[in-house]
Amino acid sequence: MTERTIPVQKNQNYIVDISGITSEGYGVARVEGFTVFVEGALNSEQAEIRIIKVLKNYAYGKLLRILKPHTGRVEPSCGVVKRCGGCQLQHMSYEAQLQYKTRQVKDAVERIGGFKGVTVHDTIGMDNPWRYRNKAQFPVGMNGDVQIGFYANRSHAIIDTPQCLIQDAINDNVTRTVREFIKKYDISIYNEDTGKGLIRHIVVRKAFRTGEVMVCIVVNGEDLPCIDALIEMLRSSIDNLKSIVLNINKKRTNVVLGEKNIVVFGEEAIYDYIGEFKFRISPLSFFQINPVQTAVLYNKVLEYANLNGDEIVFDAYCGIGTISLFLSKRAKKVYGVEIVHQAIENAKENAALNGVKNVEFIDGESETVIPELYAKGIKADVIVVDPPRKGCDEKLLDAIAEMGPERVVYVSCNPATLARDLKYLSERGYEIKEIQPVDMFPQTVHVETVVLITRVEK
Repeated sequence: MTERTIPVQKNQNYIVDISGITSEGYGVARVEGFTVFVEGALNSEQAEIRIIKVLKNYAYGKLLRILKPHTGRVEPSCGVVKRCGGCQLQHMSYEAQLQYKTRQVKDAVERIGGFKGVTVHDTIGMDNPWRYRNKAQFPVGMNGDVQIGFYANRSHAIIDTPQCLIQDAINDNVTRTVREFIKKYDISIYNEDTGKGLIRHIVVRKAFRTGEVMVCIVVNGEDLPCIDALIEMLRSSIDNLKSIVLNINKKRTNVVLGEKNIVVFGEEAIYDYIGEFKFRISPLSFFQINPVQTAVLYNKVLEYANLNGDEIVFDAYCGIGTISLFLSKRAKKVYGVEIVHQAIENAKENAALNGVKNVEFIDGESETVIPELYAKGIKADVIVVDPPRKGCDEKLLDAIAEMGPERVVYVSCNPATLARDLKYLSERGYEIKEIQPVDMFPQTVHVETVVLITRVEK
């Protein structure tokens, strides 16, 4: 399509019908067959939009007013939701959000995977889809006054956020206290452009079950002036505060945390549970953001694995070993494989903390380690994979097909790469039995999925 045939013009208004929603949460409209993506629009709505960007094959429109609203449209609860990039679906009722996520999984499985008639269950939601996150990372900046909040979408402009409704309420107290400390003691704030200034980020962790709180101040230096005053201010305003840590990050980088931690109050870690298992959480530890739904997800993994106590299980991309520990309850032996060395060390610590002895954690690429285990005569009866958003490496999928375990349980955070990998396995002797989406991140477009895959008997 040439530029002369594009039927929309920048800064012009159009009345459009919204025919769908993308995986990023944009409404999809068409003007004379030309696709326009509209942030904030919902399926089946009619709206007036203004074209703000025109590309060769599609355009972006700004939502001006809703002429015919979707039945699931609600007023967002957060006052900065349109500027902050964190929540994409607050204008949907929670029921509509769950339906949207189920549809995203179904669409990917059908369109990318080519599957028809596969059972995709309704997305499992939360009783309370607010205040669920147990970790927050707040960038700190200065724009006339102290700014503490979150980055605007596709930007490093900080949206000052005194309250975030998907974070634990303790964060509101922490950020308010640190803001007061910065102003009272005239503490410098890091400037990304110059690399000067001290405070960069505030990281807060709160354990869901134990209630223990860790506050981590990321600084561009080796210490923080008036640190004793900050400790006292935090202790007096935060219940169950167990740890205050200075994280040293002097690099010109977008990475939030540096490698060095200095404990200035309390312990170097806090503890929490997922199900019956206890986990040690340090400033640099990975830990699931939503422990309530994580337990739901892992129990579904355990159900699909269908273990009776005699099986050898491989857990690929095992992270800090959370799924491996759940599997260990019913397996003969579990091998967890992870390329991130620190995660493997954490996994070993977590196994020891819980007295689990039938799990072995191996440091390395899943696509390399698992074929090596098979070559040594160690064959899995069940394989669990929980890859990053890019999905499984093709070498791992080939190794799975060659090994031929009875069941594969696939945990995915990306319906598109999930569908691609399911297609690959289905062409190599496996059948997709059922798919269960789980809402780990309410108010956002993200959805986790658990899939039961079984070997086709010949």
